[in-house]
Amino acid sequence: MLKSFFLKKKWLLWSWGGSLLLTFSLLVQVTITVQINQWYKGFYDVLQKPMEYSIAVFWDKIFEFTYLALPYVVLATFTAYFTRLFAFRWREAITFDYIPVWTDGNIIVEGSAQRIQEDTMRFAKIVESLGLQIVRAIMTLIAFTPILWSLSDKVIISFFKDIPGSLVWVAFATSMGSLLISWLVGWKLPGLEYNNQKVEAKFRKELVYGEDHRDTHARPDTIFELFTGLKFNYHRLYLHYGYFDIWVNIYDQFMVIVPYLVMAPGLFTGAITLGFVIQVSNAFQRVHGSFSLFTHNWTTITELRSIYKRLKEFEIAIGYK
Repeated sequence: MLKSFFLKKKWLLWSWGGSLLLTFSLLVQVTITVQINQWYKGFYDVLQKPMEYSIAVFWDKIFEFTYLALPYVVLATFTAYFTRLFAFRWREAITFDYIPVWTDGNIIVEGSAQRIQEDTMRFAKIVESLGLQIVRAIMTLIAFTPILWSLSDKVIISFFKDIPGSLVWVAFATSMGSLLISWLVGWKLPGLEYNNQKVEAKFRKELVYGEDHRDTHARPDTIFELFTGLKFNYHRLYLHYGYFDIWVNIYDQFMVIVPYLVMAPGLFTGAITLGFVIQVSNAFQRVHGSFSLFTHNWTTITELRSIYKRLKEFEIAIGYK
């Protein structure tokens, strides 16, 4: 799956060159977000004391934000477009690496058409998306952790004020805790997702056969039986996703207010300004979001694990090396 794209001479420009281009684009985007974080403080300080500033200062801040936001929008749009091309080239590499081995063998693999046509596409798309998010998260941590660490000096709550970089540790501890709970809540999801894909493959195979052989395939009783099994699997999957969604939504809503809970005493005693609080909130969400990458992508990772398992089984069955 990986060597088809990253180790074949034909695809080196796309795989390694494309990866470097996307990494550079993410680096520039993270740099802009750091500048926007600094902009937050000045802008909200102006809003906090409007009588001390003229409207011209407000518009200067708006124009400053525009100069930062427009390049970000252009880069983000380019990155989204190029990543789609990147994922499709990866799918193409895997597909035409599998085809010769598959067609030369006499081994019949359950759902082989789906594994080549759909699973390769989903694998490339998900791995590419998660890979970019991981790279972005690492860059964000490198850029924002020092900022959040220095902002922690203004925390005046007992216990927290005595811990250097307390806001960073809060973000890290809550994220690791959420990852552990996510694993416990969603531990059944990979197996259910894998079973669901197998049932989907059988249902699709029967429909495909029915296109040309309706007298022997895709009969109403057969379709009803297969779809009943499909419905049963989906209901189980949705039930477990429901448990997981409850946990993630509660966690996300709580984390929105955490930086305000920590910084509010300083704001109401006049030790810090509103702009400082907003800057802290933005930096905290960046750092916490990077730490919580796997929690927020748990369902996607679950899907990827099941796809990888199916493709690995396919490779073993056809003798792909």
